[in-house]
Amino acid sequence: MAKPRTPPAVAGRAHADIQTETYLEELADAPPAATAGTQTDALLDRPPSPLFVPAKSGVDASTQIQHGELFNFDLEVEPILEVLVGKTLEQGLMEVLEEEELAALRAHQDEFEQIRAAELAEVQRLEAEAARREQERQRRATQERERLAREQSVKAKVAAAAYARKYLNTVRTAVFSKLLVEGAFTDPLAQEVEEQFLPGILQNVSQRLALRAAAAAAADGVVSAALARQRLALGQHKQALADEAARVAALEAERLAMLAAEEESKRAAQEAARAAEEAALAAEQEESEEEEDD
Repeated sequence: MAKPRTPPAVAGRAHADIQTETYLEELADAPPAATAGTQTDALLDRPPSPLFVPAKSGVDASTQIQHGELFNFDLEVEPILEVLVGKTLEQGLMEVLEEEELAALRAHQDEFEQIRAAELAEVQRLEAEAARREQERQRRATQERERLAREQSVKAKVAAAAYARKYLNTVRTAVFSKLLVEGAFTDPLAQEVEEQFLPGILQNVSQRLALRAAAAAAADGVVSAALARQRLALGQHKQALADEAARVAALEAERLAMLAAEEESKRAAQEAARAAEEAALAAEQEESEEEEDD
């Protein structure tokens, strides 16, 4: 539960902190402090705490004021009451004026709101009328465009029909002429010739051409076989010539090898003979030297 607090001071007054205890003490920012210690026997009972009697500090001062010495209450309070009454009346008048002014402002605001609502309604009516006119204009413009489009379509259809009639008149004549040229309207004699006489002739010509093609194919086969046999004989002759050339080359290589061997044996014999002559000359020279020494 919160501790009750002192009510706020009246206007023009202020609360002050005072001591209301029985014993007065000097107030200081930092009270004096001291550390003390004692050692007692744990088995001894703790004596009862003595009553706290704070030490007296400061100097006592007193004064005696007799009744009527400071001021006359009735005389001194009259101007204060006049000021209070005047301020109260002035404040009440100001509050009344403010209430009247607020009422006037509310009335003026209500009137302004009514005027603004009327103007807003008028603006909305004008906007709706303008929107209706714009919709009507767009609808009329759409109808006019549709009418012009229908007229253009009708004109195009009429022009197309006239051009088609004119074109068909020229095309009909051209088609009949072309069909007549192509033989659509055929002559019975010409049709009989084309359907009965010409197919037999074409068949006979086809048979003769087939026989001629078969004869030409047979002649081509005979010529191809002869050419194949000639190419085979020519290949065998070339192979025989190649084998003969290889045999001649082998014989020539063998002959050259024999000649080389003979030349090598002759060169070895000559070198041996030369070595023997040199050995003989050396022996003779040694003998001659020994004889000279003797």
